[in-house]
This record gives sequence, structure tokens and C-alpha cells, in this order.
Amino acid sequence: GVTLTPMGDGFSWRSRDIDETQAKALHGWETAKGLIRDGGFDIFLLDEFTYLLRFGWLEVSEVLEWLRANKPPMQHLIITGRDAHPELIDFADLVTEMREVKHPFREQGIRGQKGVEY
Repeated sequence: GVTLTPMGDGFSWRSRDIDETQAKALHGWETAKGLIRDGGFDIFLLDEFTYLLRFGWLEVSEVLEWLRANKPPMQHLIITGRDAHPELIDFADLVTEMREVKHPFREQGIRGQKGVEY
């Protein structure tokens, strides 16, 4: 089965309270660390996690040190988001860069949908 645990506040570029967004994101990281360390998942997804590093909310060196010390060796960790830090790219086994070809917002004016875009 799949366990989905939404964390954060559904950040957008128009977030009303960036301090609250940051606090929720950091709380999400603390929660994720416990779940990763417990090793109860074969695959673990940190969706849009690169932004915590990009915005300076977490230090990439501290994140990577924690992952090296605590992530179970056979657990697959997927980290998504734009502008991945070079050290994160070096740490990864596989890096993919996506490009938008078509998007319902631009093509049809369909706004972001809960459970899909956030």
C-alpha cells in the first residue's frame, strides 16, 4: 500500500505568511526524518524538498550528513523540486530534469488541484 502524509501548507508564490510556511516545512522535515530513520518504507518521497535548501531554511551539508547517517541503505529516497543544490545532485544516484511541454493551467486555465499540484 501507499501512505500519503501531506506536510507543509501548500506553499505558493503568494503565501500569506512565509514564516508560517517555513515553520510548517521544517516541522515536516522533522517528521520525515523519523519516518525515514524507522525504515518502514521501501520508497520515501520528499516532494518539493529542494526549496527548503534553496530558501536557506535548511543547510544542505546538514541534510546530507543526516541522510548518510540515518537513511536505511536499501530505502529509495526521491527528492523533487527545481534548482537542486549541486551537493544534493552529487549525493544522488539518479537525477532527472523535467521540462514542461503542456500544462492545464496554461492551456485551459485550470487552477492547481489539491492532491495533484499540492
